[in-house]
Amino acid sequence: MDKYEKVRKIGEGSFGKAILVKSREDGKQYVIKEIGISRMSSKERQESRKEVAVLANMSHPNIVQYKESFEECGCLYIVMDYCEGGDLFKTINSQKGVQFPEEQILDWLVQICLALKHVHDRKILHRDIKSQGALSHDGM
Repeated sequence: MDKYEKVRKIGEGSFGKAILVKSREDGKQYVIKEIGISRMSSKERQESRKEVAVLANMSHPNIVQYKESFEECGCLYIVMDYCEGGDLFKTINSQKGVQFPEEQILDWLVQICLALKHVHDRKILHRDIKSQGALSHDGM
């Protein structure tokens, strides 16, 4: 974690924490997912590492980009690009009942489908599709 300066916690769930950080090397902001692996079984730790390896090989404009991962003090840290747009859940809630234009919805749907196709073409099944996924810089 020496390479990064913590800015603030931006999320927490059953997986662990999501922390917004600033790189001491390039000054860019990233998100670090912190996953406690010390209490996991050996098999669970191996599966977590395998998921990271799969993520590291994903490269698609509609999938948040992996930067690196490392283990420290009983935690697995996954460093990913920070998507300033937030997630679809936040975007929907910010509308406060106002409907999105149909064109915007179709654009998001196409982007989601293209990302899923990329994943499925690699024989990977995404088991956690939800509106709390990050939006990339082009609005999705």
